[in-house]
Amino acid sequence: MRLENKVCIVTGASSGIGREVALAYAKEGAKVVVSARRLEKLEELVKLDEDLSGEIHAIAVDVSKQEDIEKMVDQTVEKYGRVDILVNNAGILDSYKSAVSITDDIWEKMFKVNVDSVMRASRKVLPLMRKQKSGVILNTASVGGLNGMRGGLAYVATKHAVVGMTKHIGYSYAEEGIRCVGIAPGSVKTEIGENIKEPDMEVLGKLMKGFESFSSTTSPQELAKVYVFLASEDANFINGTTIVVDGGWTAF
Repeated sequence: MRLENKVCIVTGASSGIGREVALAYAKEGAKVVVSARRLEKLEELVKLDEDLSGEIHAIAVDVSKQEDIEKMVDQTVEKYGRVDILVNNAGILDSYKSAVSITDDIWEKMFKVNVDSVMRASRKVLPLMRKQKSGVILNTASVGGLNGMRGGLAYVATKHAVVGMTKHIGYSYAEEGIRCVGIAPGSVKTEIGENIKEPDMEVLGKLMKGFESFSSTTSPQELAKVYVFLASEDANFINGTTIVVDGGWTAF
């Protein structure tokens, strides 16, 4: 088991990538604290009849609120005494809004969830990891964080910010045994797009040209294997970078 007795926090774990990462970590022997706004969905995850070598503990968290992030980390330390792995996975889309159609409220919400939460959770766990002289922070970025037309303006901007933070944190604390790595998925079958309302069809039309050139879609279960590897000692020399997992989509 590659993550035996490691204490992990996974945000946005009620569905999609976060859910499968949490399960994969628990199967590898980790103690996993899962967080999201929908506690009932997290409790379903806790109660699953899975062959887990580790365990899963649920905490209701709204990552747009600093006090919730503080609570998430404090309760993890209170229960398990440490944090070895933080997976900043929670994220939302922006209905593919352009620079013309984006509104201030959508822009601000996007940054609170996709950027501020990554900074705040990392800021909270880093002092713990520095004392331990070890730790891994994994940030769910996107191919939208490495390219221009892979989402709406706010989404692309936030994911570029995540990629930048990953580089900065990774370099800053490398000598203290701490790694920070981003994962940039391509198209993944999750719930993230189900709440999109009134998409900007002009942006969506341009974006679809890229999908037409390469329509491969992966599953959260397949993607979770990458998160397991990057959290493990097998990836000890991977740091301060973002790993693209898109089946070759951005190679075109």
